[in-house]
Amino acid sequence: MKVFKFGGASVSTVDRIKNVGSILKKYEGEQLLIIVSAMGKTTNALEKVVDAFHANQKEEALRLFKNIKEQHLLIYSALLTEDTGSQFTIEHSLSDFFTEIEWLLHDKPVRSYDYYYDQVVCIGEMLSSSILSTYLNSINIKNSWVDVRDVIRTDNNFRDAKIDWEVTARKTEEIIRPLFIENNLVLSQGFIGATDENESTTLGREGSDYTAAVFANLLSAENLSIWKDVHGVMNADPKLYPGAQWIKELNYKEVIEMAYYGAQVIHPKTIKPLQNKSIPLYVRSFLNPDEEGTCIHNKNIPYLPPIIVYKHNQVMVQLTSKDFSFVSEGLTAEVYKIFESLKFGLNLTQNAAISLLCVVDSHPEKVEAFALKASEAFDVSVTKDLLLLTVRHYSKEVVERLTADYKVLLQQQTPETIQIVLSTNS
Repeated sequence: MKVFKFGGASVSTVDRIKNVGSILKKYEGEQLLIIVSAMGKTTNALEKVVDAFHANQKEEALRLFKNIKEQHLLIYSALLTEDTGSQFTIEHSLSDFFTEIEWLLHDKPVRSYDYYYDQVVCIGEMLSSSILSTYLNSINIKNSWVDVRDVIRTDNNFRDAKIDWEVTARKTEEIIRPLFIENNLVLSQGFIGATDENESTTLGREGSDYTAAVFANLLSAENLSIWKDVHGVMNADPKLYPGAQWIKELNYKEVIEMAYYGAQVIHPKTIKPLQNKSIPLYVRSFLNPDEEGTCIHNKNIPYLPPIIVYKHNQVMVQLTSKDFSFVSEGLTAEVYKIFESLKFGLNLTQNAAISLLCVVDSHPEKVEAFALKASEAFDVSVTKDLLLLTVRHYSKEVVERLTADYKVLLQQQTPETIQIVLSTNS
């Protein structure tokens, strides 16, 4: 049994949904669990619905949701002809999902934003998976659709819910596995789960990839394939680095390192369930499905090209002791506490005798709040519009070429990784 995950880009249009059908036809006779994301930019559109609703703008929220509803019905109509056998079923289920949100939007918000976010945003996956499932059945790719909220049990930490592995494992055996007796293909949703009270939750960043990895682990899948609009994993973002090259193989540790430094690859939380059972992960192109893509596994890869990660819009905050005394461990610990209280991540730090440098993403409100709090113990200076360059498996020549047009403000390196804070101001 294999697990496939199709992201939003792969189901964003009628032609791309048909393309998914063409891909799946090549695996006829194999057992596949398919995890689907919301279509295209649906999640972003639903977030705007939540914003309007929580701001007590009911009519605007309903208008925005009506647009989403019409877009999905338009795609559905283009995919399915009137004599499609399952048409009544799909229209009925879509209507249920629409009604679920419209009822909520007619209420007044009395709970947290994060709670309403999860109740509304989860509908994107329900709609896309229902439409895809019905289309596949209409072209004789028989599949069983399942509401993942009946399977993945989480806590009530809305927008970043934690999975209850014990309950989820039991429900996977009770609900998912028996479906393969009826059909070789089972289709469900990524990114979402539910609490004990059947309230919808979302799993945070890259939640759909994580869902697929969780099921791959629980079902002891042969492998997991994540279908994207790229050839596989590249050693750099080709939009920022024209010389970017495809990487055929990576190991789990390397991918986690890449993600840690800001590469838009696979989120570390997706890797762990796979690593625990040594399940290979393939990153493949739905645009060119016959290409082999990138394989991520547990084996060591002896030679890798330089892996280049750019993080733009960086801010460097310099904290200097007010009386020129040494920056003690106690003061440094206080700085970290401030970051933790603000839920503000650090990308790079460097200590000196009387100062501490902190490099962070540009979130103006958080930078301002941090600087204000830190000013109680330090003189604070802030430098904006910087670039953080990270190169793994670097060489002197590569670093010199990448930094030639910049002023180097800060540099840290180990034998394997170099990080450099750069300014365009000479």
